[in-house]
Amino acid sequence: MVTTGELLWQPPAEWVKAANITAFADWLGRTRGLKFADYQAMRRWSVENLDEFWAAIWEYFEVRSSRPYECVLAKREMPGAEWFPGSRLNYAEHIFRKSRHDAPALLYSGENRELAALGWDELEQRVRSLAHWLKECGIGPGDRVAGYLTNTPEGVIALLAAASIGAVWAGTSPEFGTPSVLDRFQQLEPRVLFCVDGYRYGGKAFNRLEAVRDLLAQLPSVERVVLLPVLDPALSPAVIDGAVLWRDVTSIRNARPLEFAQLPFEHPLWILFSSGTTGIPKAIVQSHGGILIEQMKLSSLHFNLKQDERLFFYTTLGWMMWNFLVSSMLVGVVPVLYDGNPNYPDASALWRIVEKSNTTLFGASPTFVQLQQQAGIVPKNEFDLHGLMGVMLAGSPVSGDCMAWFYEKVKSELWVMPGSGGTDICSGFVGGVPGPPVYAGEIQGMHLGVDAHAFDENGHSVINQVGELVITQPMPSMPVRFWNDEGDARYRETYFDTWPGVWRHGDFFMVNERGGCFVLGRSDATLNRFGIRIGTAEIYRCLEAMDEVKDSLIVNLDLPNGNFFMPLFVQLANGIELDEALDQKIRKTLRERYSPRHVPEKIYPVDDIPYTLTGKKMEVPVRRILMGTPLEKAANPSVMRNPDSLDYFLRFARERKDYKL
Repeated sequence: MVTTGELLWQPPAEWVKAANITAFADWLGRTRGLKFADYQAMRRWSVENLDEFWAAIWEYFEVRSSRPYECVLAKREMPGAEWFPGSRLNYAEHIFRKSRHDAPALLYSGENRELAALGWDELEQRVRSLAHWLKECGIGPGDRVAGYLTNTPEGVIALLAAASIGAVWAGTSPEFGTPSVLDRFQQLEPRVLFCVDGYRYGGKAFNRLEAVRDLLAQLPSVERVVLLPVLDPALSPAVIDGAVLWRDVTSIRNARPLEFAQLPFEHPLWILFSSGTTGIPKAIVQSHGGILIEQMKLSSLHFNLKQDERLFFYTTLGWMMWNFLVSSMLVGVVPVLYDGNPNYPDASALWRIVEKSNTTLFGASPTFVQLQQQAGIVPKNEFDLHGLMGVMLAGSPVSGDCMAWFYEKVKSELWVMPGSGGTDICSGFVGGVPGPPVYAGEIQGMHLGVDAHAFDENGHSVINQVGELVITQPMPSMPVRFWNDEGDARYRETYFDTWPGVWRHGDFFMVNERGGCFVLGRSDATLNRFGIRIGTAEIYRCLEAMDEVKDSLIVNLDLPNGNFFMPLFVQLANGIELDEALDQKIRKTLRERYSPRHVPEKIYPVDDIPYTLTGKKMEVPVRRILMGTPLEKAANPSVMRNPDSLDYFLRFARERKDYKL
């Protein structure tokens, strides 16, 4: 067990000297006469001189615009910031600027597919063919194109074809339940649907043709259907009325070059969706220019990725990490796609991909690390990981022990960087910074151009004190709007209801005196004990270190007359029972590591902890269920990885043996 703040890695001087962010700092010195004592000084400059910083990013990355911009930021308010007015550009065009005849555009693999490469020439030909077909169908700027696809090259091709003509992309994964997909796509009224006949997961085939028929019956806006056979290569398009096969619309040969619609900076690129665990998912609209410039900064300066290096993050089309993975191509990075179960045929599956692809930066989650620990995996003893330079940890708060596992079991010379951002911006607020040391349980710093703070209840920025994560100045990739959101009412309610003009992200956040950051769990899952707010991440961090506990979930229930009840639910390791000794050990550990306020009223063993498909613990839905909210209003099982896990909490709420409403 390591102590939070313990030094885990000091990057070598030669590595820092060769980092992209060092090259950017040198360029600022040559072209702007700027010199910075350290990274924190550079970041302060970036937020104190927001227009100058983003103009420098534009110039440094040679953003191509068919018309010059009039100014960097015409309107500064949030929401409603207006970036680079007058400019005309295209996200897909900037990806194809990195095209090379002799290099792979991306790598891909799956449960039944060896690692393979898709070259730039083939990618360009297929995108050109599909874009031509979409135009012939009358699809143009602003029309919505939806994908119900697996994590394979076809999704990337469809996205780039749509983006090239100015159509708006929205994607989801076929393991999502039909109601969940409809909750997303019915809002958008797509004109084209790309879909698979099924998918493979854990060695099993899942046919989704009936689900596709159900979707189409309830999506009257869809005019054209493109069917991608995954389970049956000989599949006839006739199985879906009016469908055409993927191969028939991506093999059209014509001499015309790939063209790119020149679009305003704020033109919608894609629509991402919030998790939808407690209601209709928010349809988050992000722009060509905002994603383009934010992702260039992120991939190059904060992830230190260089041309031809490989980025691998296990994801599906239903998670913003897929969009982030594709966007790494903007700086010439080769994304690695994997379709299937990350633990099939065994818990080493992803490490085999890391080895075979010579991955440079691997993305993982604390949940993944827990599974690795439970399976006893020691990657450094099984795989050649000489090319692996860094690991990005995202998805939930990261403990020091989780970070230390990589140094102990994977590689001693490794840049392990937790980060936090969100679907809302398809980027990060805080995360990796090439240069400073890596400390256990600590995020290295706030990103450039991100004016993040921890606000106390009075709206004051605080240091070494837990507060709300807020952003006080606009970022280019903040949502242009929510789709079909009259007067931006839901947008304002989501982020700006507490402090008008200040983005409240909904996370507990702390910054220490050296600029290190801690994201301590969702503030809407607050444990409010005797007036003191506790982040759930502190509880989980403590329990992760206990061999007896496989997983856990904690909520705090506000009861009448100012009372409360805080139950802890634990999924125990195989063969372990929750006896009096273990109950007292958990309580003692929480009390000694943190405080008496962290000790639950009661501890309950459960068979499973509820998660969303994207790996988020469902604290808020569980709390609502326990407070008596009906399931249909508290949670959406179709976006869950394990919907049966809610059965226990529904029974618990009905019985209510330990608390009264």
